[in-house]
Amino acid sequence: MSTNPQAGARFAGKTVVVTGAASGIGRATALAFAGEGAIVFAADIDATGLAATAAASNGEIRTQVTDVIQTEDIRALMDRAAAETGGIDIVFNNAGAGGDRAPIDEIEPAGWDRTMDLLLRSVAFGIRYAVPHMKGRPSTLNGGAAIINTSSVAAIGPGYSPSAYAVAKAGVLQLTRVAATDLARHGIRVAAVQPGFINTNIFTSALDLSGDVEATAKAVIAQMSQHAQPVARGGQADDIAQAVLFLASEAAGFVTGTSLVVDGGLTVGPRHSWDPASPGIFEMLDKFAKPA
Repeated sequence: MSTNPQAGARFAGKTVVVTGAASGIGRATALAFAGEGAIVFAADIDATGLAATAAASNGEIRTQVTDVIQTEDIRALMDRAAAETGGIDIVFNNAGAGGDRAPIDEIEPAGWDRTMDLLLRSVAFGIRYAVPHMKGRPSTLNGGAAIINTSSVAAIGPGYSPSAYAVAKAGVLQLTRVAATDLARHGIRVAAVQPGFINTNIFTSALDLSGDVEATAKAVIAQMSQHAQPVARGGQADDIAQAVLFLASEAAGFVTGTSLVVDGGLTVGPRHSWDPASPGIFEMLDKFAKPA
């Protein structure tokens, strides 16, 4: 079903491709686009999850098993979407995972390369193989042709993720900027979304948990996320989905080459700047100046 039941049909007649659509942010975004009238091509490596996404929709979702590390899989996805509908209007390059968790002084080349392939190279070739099907679409006349890429708050500061993930997501931001200039001549906008602490399975999947242990870990993460940022609730996949729909819509027709941070205020500053229970530097200095 649509994740925004009060929305209209902003994307009626549009062809939308969403990667990583079997769960989390990708699933929520595929459902939201379909709920607003788009024909959605939902892609993921997880066939069971894709089927569940399609079954939950009150719109049109067509699925394709796709490993975004394999560029031929990406090409086949984009070619199919265009062949069945006449072209592509919107692409959400979202597929990803936590990547290699080793610190920079321990990571091995294979782990580094796989993380970059999954999180950065896949976005580059998602753009590369979609654009030939986006040129000349009617939507390019009114700001509706758009590519949205998933970056992260990890791209703008250390400490939010493993090192390789952060570097890849920073690369997605720069790729978004340069792609926006390259594709402006075709009337195609390119933007990125930067999620903060969102309650999805990216955390538990990175730990390779299962069964009751995974359920417990998810519950702990959900509880923690309520206190991780100024907005006192956990971030949800639909928070990101609605940001993506805005960036893809004609309402954002003057937006390109930039990113939208959706993090509940996580990156506004050190915790003491918004959490009265967390002492700041001046409060700590006062303790030394005025000993008990």
